[in-house]
Amino acid sequence: MSRRHRAEKREVLPDPKYLDVVVAKFVNGLMLDGKRSKAERIFYGAMDLIETRAKRNPVELFHEALNNVKPSVQVRSRRVGGATYQVPTEVHPAKQQAMAIRWLVDAARKRSERTMMERLAKELEDAANDRGSAVKKREDTHKMAEANKAFAHYRW
Repeated sequence: MSRRHRAEKREVLPDPKYLDVVVAKFVNGLMLDGKRSKAERIFYGAMDLIETRAKRNPVELFHEALNNVKPSVQVRSRRVGGATYQVPTEVHPAKQQAMAIRWLVDAARKRSERTMMERLAKELEDAANDRGSAVKKREDTHKMAEANKAFAHYRW
């Protein structure tokens, strides 16, 4: 980490099919070992599955799923006088998006469907309907923050 100034944020170019920056970030989160074309094939295949199954615009469903998974608060460890406290803090919007993308991809990878396209499509549909592993992760994060509300005065 640089001590002189903050690292500037790199601009992500929108994806070629939907011309959406958030979709491009999601594909980047889905990508393994730099295999972008494979990640794009998985994502676009999942969007096609959603379109045939849900009979609605897959990009809208994707954004709805992402918004349902975004956490508003999180707990961060803070050492005060030899004790470690879990201090609830608000989450910056860019971090909310990054966490939601990571949680959706992880939840999709852990599902039991046959192909990654099917897993991702099902997880996005579940998240849009406020259920699924990624939404449960957000709920658990919020519960943890609520339980540790007493330590909010240690916020920095």
